[in-house]
Amino acid sequence: MVEAGEPKRLKKAERRQQILLELRLKPHVRVSELAGLFGVTTETIRRDMEELSGEGLLQRAHGGASAAAPGVHREMDQRRLERVAERERLGRFAANLVSDGATLMVDAGTTTMEFARALAFGETRVTAITNSLQVAMVLGQSPAASVRLVPGTYMRAEAATIGTEACEYLAGYNVDACFLGAAGLAEGGVTEAVDGFGAIKRTMMRQSAARHFLIDSSKFGRTYLTRVARCSEIGTLVTDAAPDGVLAGALGGDTRVLVSPATDAAGSR
Repeated sequence: MVEAGEPKRLKKAERRQQILLELRLKPHVRVSELAGLFGVTTETIRRDMEELSGEGLLQRAHGGASAAAPGVHREMDQRRLERVAERERLGRFAANLVSDGATLMVDAGTTTMEFARALAFGETRVTAITNSLQVAMVLGQSPAASVRLVPGTYMRAEAATIGTEACEYLAGYNVDACFLGAAGLAEGGVTEAVDGFGAIKRTMMRQSAARHFLIDSSKFGRTYLTRVARCSEIGTLVTDAAPDGVLAGALGGDTRVLVSPATDAAGSR
């Protein structure tokens, strides 16, 4: 029997929801306070915080946690303002991997949009299938590109389509290569924060003879809710800095790693 005043024992999911609710009411919560509030051990709260942090829903801080920092769970328009020079160089570098006449699948993201911009600027002759409205609009400006926009459920925040209809449409094509972005890359593999993007990326991977992930180094060590691919399934990692430590070991010999130069001939345009 529960004594009066004894904290109600919550299930894991309920406890995590309550932690996020507490962070809406105050800028910082302490492990010890939450443990007392929920009637669980401090270790249990720390595990909850680690999982929520891995999903980008909060930011770990000394003795507790704070609300997710700007830039952790953000819409595309916000992300476009970050690491602009790095993404532009990465996009141009990745565009050099595309042969004239290639067939491609390109997913939604700020880096893949720069990739599409580079293809359009260079007037590379391609046929591209994309679930990104912005990639389609950018690449569609090129007279050398044929663009097919994937149908499906439209996500305003990401300017992209997702869902079963989108995956079924993609499954009807076979292409030379896919060029994909991601929210995180760690020893466990490539992960995604946006609900619905994982299924799109995995479908594109299955339908492509070659796989290329465009992931800048700021995303190294980050892990989000949805796993897209194991390290052994990446194919080619196109990035702006060579992975090191545990991540380098996890990538091993299975992944081809291409590092874009700090500057390039197009950088002065």
